[in-house]
Amino acid sequence: MNVLLVYPEFPDTFWSFKHALKFIRKRASLPPLGLLTVAAMLPAEWGKRLVDLNVRRLRASDLAWADCVFVSAMVVQREAARQVIARCKRAGLTVVAGGPLFTSEHEQFPEVDHFVLNEAEVTLPLFLADIERGAARRVYRTNEFPDLGATPAPLWELADMKRYGSMSVQYSRGCPFDCDFCNVTALLGHKPRTKTATQVVAELDGLYAAGWHGPIFFVDDNFIGNKRLLRDDLLPALIAWRQGKRGLPFYTEASINLADDPELMALMVQAGFRTVFVGIETPDEESLAECSKIQNRGRNLVEDVKRVQRAGLEVQGGFIVGFDHDTPSIFDRQIAFIQQSGIVTAMVGLLEALPGTRLFERLKGEGRLTGQTTGDNVDGTTNIVPRMDLDALRAGYQRILRTIYAPKHYYARIKTFLREYSPPVSKGRFGFGDVKAFLRSIFRLGVLGSERFQYWKLLVWAFFRRRRAFPVAVTLAIYGHHFRRICERHVL
Repeated sequence: MNVLLVYPEFPDTFWSFKHALKFIRKRASLPPLGLLTVAAMLPAEWGKRLVDLNVRRLRASDLAWADCVFVSAMVVQREAARQVIARCKRAGLTVVAGGPLFTSEHEQFPEVDHFVLNEAEVTLPLFLADIERGAARRVYRTNEFPDLGATPAPLWELADMKRYGSMSVQYSRGCPFDCDFCNVTALLGHKPRTKTATQVVAELDGLYAAGWHGPIFFVDDNFIGNKRLLRDDLLPALIAWRQGKRGLPFYTEASINLADDPELMALMVQAGFRTVFVGIETPDEESLAECSKIQNRGRNLVEDVKRVQRAGLEVQGGFIVGFDHDTPSIFDRQIAFIQQSGIVTAMVGLLEALPGTRLFERLKGEGRLTGQTTGDNVDGTTNIVPRMDLDALRAGYQRILRTIYAPKHYYARIKTFLREYSPPVSKGRFGFGDVKAFLRSIFRLGVLGSERFQYWKLLVWAFFRRRRAFPVAVTLAIYGHHFRRICERHVL
């Protein structure tokens, strides 16, 4: 059996970083970790070939080689997935689909032959057993949350690593919190389940042996969901593993209560973590109560962010407008929070209702759903009827993006962040690729860019006032180029 593992193309979105990746001559931010892990679960004797359409084309020769096709996708890849499936069916191939998009919307893809939904550790063995005896069902799904101790390491040899800006590993699934707009717990449960430190180190060993010395994303939805295990098991193992190795900065996602634990933050920095994404959502207490974001309530969120920054971690933030309790003042409050906190990478979206969430069920009961989500966090669309006038909501939302990604405010935010940030002493080297990316930034941003005044002002300031963080300043300037391109397409 020859299996073609196909990952549809991502549109140009906030998190695609397509415009920033051009500075380092990469084609995609991350490889498809789910498909690479599924590949490791397939019979060893089967032929396997990965086609990530974000880094290369699907060729006729690929389709001719294959006996069947496995497709995985996220919601934002919905239309690209339809195109892939249609082409594979025209080629006469059996199509097997799984992943977040199909787990929530499989009824909308009648042309798919088999769905292997939820977590593959449970459903894929059932499918493989049935296909072996010629009696495969159309849909395999489960409410079981598997132990990750038996999850195999991804088949990295299938990926063309040189085309990616980062690699990815997964330590845990699930989140102890219950935000009503988030589908993580619906898909993966409340109890964080983890791999062993030995498993994670083995995956890192595989990446390092393959020559990867760049950034690695721990894709956990809440990396600190089990603080005790993290503190006692994984982080000490990562600290030991990093001895004598260069590069490999880590980044991940965590809840804001990370700021309450100086010891844990220090261990994360020592283990190589440099960036965390945090769901801030809103500075409004009533809206936080509305969405059950209990971990963010009753806090000085700006000071929480600054504590994390001072510990040596850059904070990226997620923000939402369109809660029922939002008033027209929320737009200025969001702008003020983002600027004061120094959260440079600030993803701001309109509230959307995802299938499987409590928000979805509530709004469905109130008759306030208007269709599907696009999965694009900053395209200015929503699938709900908000309490605020929709035109006013969209206008206020667009004003937030116009403001925070205007060069004047964006570069001011970088300086606000760097004033707080305590960059760890790096064991990495500023390589030739980094030099070329810096030179490209000089030409594209410092010569041709509308932000050239702010660019040069930042670099001079960083060189003399925050020299250890100078590479971070250059990187964030390049990110700003990408974010402005995205905002220009949607709101500017």
